[in-house]
Amino acid sequence: MKNKKSETLTRSDVANAIIEEFGVTKFLASEMLEDILNEIAAALVNGEDVKITGFGTFYVRQKKERMGRNPKTLEKAVISSRRTLAFKASPILKKMVNDKSSD
Repeated sequence: MKNKKSETLTRSDVANAIIEEFGVTKFLASEMLEDILNEIAAALVNGEDVKITGFGTFYVRQKKERMGRNPKTLEKAVISSRRTLAFKASPILKKMVNDKSSD
């Protein structure tokens, strides 16, 4: 996996990690990853929470309609209600991140 702070872990990086860990073909690793991500996305679209033990929980939040302001013109505008995605990291993941940052 990636070590540098400025780099981004990509779908390809995860597929390569699956290949290394399980010795499967690139096609199979990509298919497995795609299936997992599709399951997660489908659950979120249906309003379900997705809890991955030791990692965190993805969930959908409903935001109410509210008044906002255009930052350029300062004109008031209505921001419509919408669903947004949120993520809450598990205590285990938080500890791993904090322990790594103290290196």
